[in-house]
Amino acid sequence: MVIRDIQNFAEIRTKARAYFCYLLSKNLPNELPEIELEAVAGRLRKVMADVPGVDGVYILDQKGMQISPTYLPNGGRVEGDVGVIRSSRAYYYRAFKEKRCTLTDPYPSLLSHELAVTASKPLYDEKGELRYVACVDMPLDKVLEFAHPTSADSLFGRISKVTYSLFSIALAFVSILLFIKGVEGFFHEGIEVYNSNVKSIFESTILLTLSLAIFDLVKTIFDEEVMGRSRLHRNGTNKTMVKFLGSIIIALSIEALMLVFKFAITDPSMLIHAIYIIGSVALLIVALAFYIHKTKMNIQDDV
Repeated sequence: MVIRDIQNFAEIRTKARAYFCYLLSKNLPNELPEIELEAVAGRLRKVMADVPGVDGVYILDQKGMQISPTYLPNGGRVEGDVGVIRSSRAYYYRAFKEKRCTLTDPYPSLLSHELAVTASKPLYDEKGELRYVACVDMPLDKVLEFAHPTSADSLFGRISKVTYSLFSIALAFVSILLFIKGVEGFFHEGIEVYNSNVKSIFESTILLTLSLAIFDLVKTIFDEEVMGRSRLHRNGTNKTMVKFLGSIIIALSIEALMLVFKFAITDPSMLIHAIYIIGSVALLIVALAFYIHKTKMNIQDDV
């Protein structure tokens, strides 16, 4: 899935960039007295032979114009690419501006028409002047295969998706059963207002709240693990963690409220137990707030 793959790439981008930059730096040394175009092209083709799945390699000049054919892994070449201006492409202007090896974001490839990334390395002569920018195009799915072994396209990824689907279905049935039992509790003793049992109403409320919480958790798990949508809020917090802790806090709060009413009527000396539960709820709220705060701080530090 495209969305899932892009999210996975964001997680392994640093590792993927380090891998490509190592290959390019190893095969394309910088600041040599003479940098011949044919020598650079030969070394790029060697990189392509060493890395399975590469779409193609090519060379740009200091102004961003392609000055070599696009060399393909099957031994062919695209001569029509010579002379094409690529100065507006991220793999050129980022390498030119940052003066180091870079890795682009995923973009639609002109070679394969699939999502791809490009690693590019600027090459300088002994005077420190930019001579060439060497580029390697790589399909996004191939990058994920060697840099992210748990990607959605891997065998484990597919098994994981099926497993989470089954768990989601099972939890959905649990949510439905709790909903049925909760609704049944409301009407078990009739619907007359004056004859209603407050204890039964509270118990039904707990069941319905748990049903809603589990259903919300199922939705989150299905969105993240099966559909591949982001598991993070905009502030960087994990949605599953927040949903899970939120469900526990709501259920315990209702249980504590029910015990307060029950013990206030039957045995006031037992109210201390309800206070313990209320204190636990307060600690959970503080812990959740601390988790969200620290996560936001870490995200800001990374940026």
